[in-house]
Amino acid sequence: MLDVLVETVDRAVGRCDYADARRVVRARERLATRNGEVETAAVEESDGVGVRVRVGGAWGFASSSDPGPAGAQDALRRALAVAESQPAVAPTPLAPAPPARGHWQGPCERDPFAIPVERKLELLLSADAALRGDPRIVRTQARCLSLRTTTAFASTDGGACTQTRTECGGGILAAAVEADELQVRSWPGEHDGGVAGAGWEQVEALRLVEEAPRVAEEAIALLAAPDCPAGVRTVVLHGEQVGLQLHESIGHALELDRILGGELSYAGGSWVGPGDLGSLRYGSEALGVTADATLPGGLGSFGWDDEGVPGQRLELIRSGRLLGALSSRESAGAVGLDSSGGCARADGHSRQAIVRMTNVSLDPGDAGSLADLVADTDDGLYLETNRSWSIDDRRLHFQFATEVAREIRSGELGRLYRNPSYAGITPRFWGGLDAVCGGDEWRLWGLLNCGKGEPGQVMHVSHGTAPARFRDVQVGVAG
Repeated sequence: MLDVLVETVDRAVGRCDYADARRVVRARERLATRNGEVETAAVEESDGVGVRVRVGGAWGFASSSDPGPAGAQDALRRALAVAESQPAVAPTPLAPAPPARGHWQGPCERDPFAIPVERKLELLLSADAALRGDPRIVRTQARCLSLRTTTAFASTDGGACTQTRTECGGGILAAAVEADELQVRSWPGEHDGGVAGAGWEQVEALRLVEEAPRVAEEAIALLAAPDCPAGVRTVVLHGEQVGLQLHESIGHALELDRILGGELSYAGGSWVGPGDLGSLRYGSEALGVTADATLPGGLGSFGWDDEGVPGQRLELIRSGRLLGALSSRESAGAVGLDSSGGCARADGHSRQAIVRMTNVSLDPGDAGSLADLVADTDDGLYLETNRSWSIDDRRLHFQFATEVAREIRSGELGRLYRNPSYAGITPRFWGGLDAVCGGDEWRLWGLLNCGKGEPGQVMHVSHGTAPARFRDVQVGVAG
């Protein structure tokens, strides 16, 4: 795969200040059942090359679905034309990076594409059937995803590398109805939290058939549960919900291109300013956040980002203090950083790399297990499994709803509540963080629908979290 790319960037030398070329080959299989029938059985394949050049301070990008020499050379020609047609601007220095060389491959114990589709559908139909039985269950779903992406990269800086990543996972959902009330329970989450950088072993570990009766029972129980009482409460969030909270109010807020105003026309900005790096109080002493592209099993893990910068571990927040941001070579150069954070990622061959999250994670704490944390909580609510979210374009004011809440009283889980929601302001909310469970409770949660960029791009990321406790949170009933 590399020969054509190396030849392409060699042809760019002398015609631009910098060039890189990527070939991306992707195979995606989506299987789903609904109410005992096969709903989706789709295989999608794509292959192409994207070329990016810089002339002065102007970028040009073009792509082709022909990955051969003719397609790559045509993409180079068009990328140069785009860059040369733009108004002259003073170039921002690109943060230096060592030439990307070698091959990286993500974990995969059992190749999901080697498992017959019939066997996969048999598993999904079994899980779907295990969700049914009560007439109040009106919708059942089971799904799995298999994805393999092979990327080759070359640059005029001397980069020439390849990498292969396999992603796999699945989930189930039950919807219950009685009178005018609808309640949903899912496992491990409605937003594809069960997908990881792994092979078919990831689906097997989810135990979809075994978890299905519990999921259905909880959906039915929610029909008769009272609405979550409103008020200011102590809240314990399940790890999956902590992951989405982290994604929306920390991950996006710390993308350096947003901080610099580069995404204002679509994705928005950030309440964090460039001068806040190294000094801003983001949350309590219990708050530690890292971005780590080297985590085994992470959807944001890789050998090199799409600019050829090595995957790395970045400390973003330590003891509540903001230390760094997610950056690309250009955004890092714009604020005078010595190196890129390795966070430039592109959605396939037809999009150019922009600043994206890797695996942004909450550091584990010393609060022990979830049972220990609940036992240490006198009065509060335990919220589990995201249902919806809303946050402003500065990542400051937010409201989230979860599928279920449980009362915590005298250190024990009590009655079930339905339709819970909570709202807050980012630094105040994270300032109320006073306990995080330990490493035994910490795990990665996947997210497949992170959107950003113009034209739009969808990225897969993971968030490592453990259950955490927050004080003085405004809780209400989801509309």
